[in-house]
Amino acid sequence: MEVFGIWVAAFLTLCIYSFLYRDNPFYRFAEYLFVGVSVGYVFVLTTHQGFIPLAWKPFWAAITGESLIGLIKLIPICIGLLFFTRFSTQHQWLVRYPIAILIGAGSGLAIPNVLRANIFEQTRGTIEPFAAIHAGTLSAGEIFGAILMVIGVVCTLTYFFFSIEHRGPIKWVSKVGIAFLMIGFGSAFGNTVMGRVALLIQRVDFLLNDWGGTIF
Repeated sequence: MEVFGIWVAAFLTLCIYSFLYRDNPFYRFAEYLFVGVSVGYVFVLTTHQGFIPLAWKPFWAAITGESLIGLIKLIPICIGLLFFTRFSTQHQWLVRYPIAILIGAGSGLAIPNVLRANIFEQTRGTIEPFAAIHAGTLSAGEIFGAILMVIGVVCTLTYFFFSIEHRGPIKWVSKVGIAFLMIGFGSAFGNTVMGRVALLIQRVDFLLNDWGGTIF
């Protein structure tokens, strides 16, 4: 079975990389198989970790009288069932209520986390090294890096400051901010390419060593 699994993995790998030549039935087969397995896995996971423990069991306990507290959970269950009114032309307007609740709750949970991660923690990370500089625990290279980071943050934010026209010193500061942005985008793109190349190397290593070991 282990050898069979290796052959299946090698076949699907070759099917996926066959798209480098052109679109073909082998690539579509592997693509549809991946999508189908992913949907099936998510459906089973959602059923066993979401629907059964959070909806069905409390509902059944409330119906059988084992736990009347489960009746409270009938409210979110009914709200969730309103999603299926989308399939009725007469009652599809009811789907607005669960969507509104979902978006409102999701925004209320996401906005504080986004502010903390993208603003507060970033501000803290920019200022925190200067406390270490004051304490004298940073080397010359680390001090240079902290100062460069502050310059990059200030110049980049100046580039996105549209309340006044970019003229004079502000224009040059914003151009420095553009340079920092380009460096950041370039490093992000390079990291993405490196990750894809690492995946390619891993697949080639699998085909040559693992799959090739079963042939030779």
